[in-house]
Amino acid sequence: MIEGGCLCGGIRYRYDGEIEEISYCHCSQCRKAHGSPFAAVSPVATDRLEFIAGAELLREYRSSPDKLRVFCATCGSPIYSAKDDLPHIRRLRLGTVDTPFTCANAFHIFTESGASWWDCDDGLPRYAQRKP
Repeated sequence: MIEGGCLCGGIRYRYDGEIEEISYCHCSQCRKAHGSPFAAVSPVATDRLEFIAGAELLREYRSSPDKLRVFCATCGSPIYSAKDDLPHIRRLRLGTVDTPFTCANAFHIFTESGASWWDCDDGLPRYAQRKP
C-alpha cells in the first residue's frame, strides 16, 4: 500500500499496489509544471488510486489536447496526470509519496529537451523521447 498527499496536507491518497516503474521526464512541460529539471512519475491503475481526503481540492489543467495535469487547489502540489486515451492509468507524481518504496525499473525520458544546467548522468537508461 502506497500513501501520500500534497504539501498542505489537504489531499491524501492511497494506492493499492506497488510502484513498478519510475520515469524521470525532462520534457519542457514537466519541467515547468514541477519547477525542477524533471518530474519523477509512475503509472498506476486508476481503479486502485483512492483519495481518502481532499478530493474536492483536486483541480485540472489541460496542458495539451489529450492530457490533464491534476494538482491541489490550495498549495499547487502536482498529484498526477491523465491522458484521454489511457483512462485506466494515472501518472502519479512520486514527490507526493510518503510511503518508503524501492523500484529497480527507472529511466529518463525526453532528455533531448532537458534543462541545459542539469546533468542526469546517473547510469540509468536515457531516451531522447519516449521509451520505445
